[in-house]
Amino acid sequence: MAEMRTEEEQVQAIKDWWKNNGSSLLIGIGAALAIVFGWQAWQNHQAEQRAEAANQFGNLLNAFSDQADETSAETVAFVASTLREDYTDSAYAVYGNLILARQQLTDGDAPAAIESLKWALEKAGEQQALALVVRSRLARAQFASGGYDDALTTINGAADSEAFAAIFSELKGDILLAQGDQDGARDAYLAAREQSQQQGRSGILELKLSDLGIGEDA
Repeated sequence: MAEMRTEEEQVQAIKDWWKNNGSSLLIGIGAALAIVFGWQAWQNHQAEQRAEAANQFGNLLNAFSDQADETSAETVAFVASTLREDYTDSAYAVYGNLILARQQLTDGDAPAAIESLKWALEKAGEQQALALVVRSRLARAQFASGGYDDALTTINGAADSEAFAAIFSELKGDILLAQGDQDGARDAYLAAREQSQQQGRSGILELKLSDLGIGEDA
């Protein structure tokens, strides 16, 4: 009887514990399951979003490639806008606006291209390599539209631009030369030459230096 009483007491203790703690345990289990399934659902949603963004980007590329189509520019603008609005944090949105900017420059709308590239630069964020590509295109668009000071500001804002250093220096030389600053252009071109040594000298850069009376031994 003593043993049975002990078992009964054990059962009763379990019942009492469940009465006091069961609801909390169920809530904890439910919360854990919600987190697990919620995370899986979020992951699936993210994968679907990436797939949809990739599909939209493919449509944009096809439209841009088919310049014979009279509606090509409109399609590029529409799809790029969709990527901006619906997939704003996706790299596809950034790439889409790079292509949109090219279309806008082709159509002679430099101000619109500059705005597209500014948006792309902002969204590139910490993707350093992508940000440098966008920054170089933005500076060229600003330069082409006559915004020399804006272009210089864009170039000077580049951080950790070792891979793009020669490109930026040469473009800076072009801008300074357009502003009439031959000495500044000379220094920028020489910097570009030095920075591009490992990649081989650029024939166009050497022509620019030659036009300023600077030989290969300078």
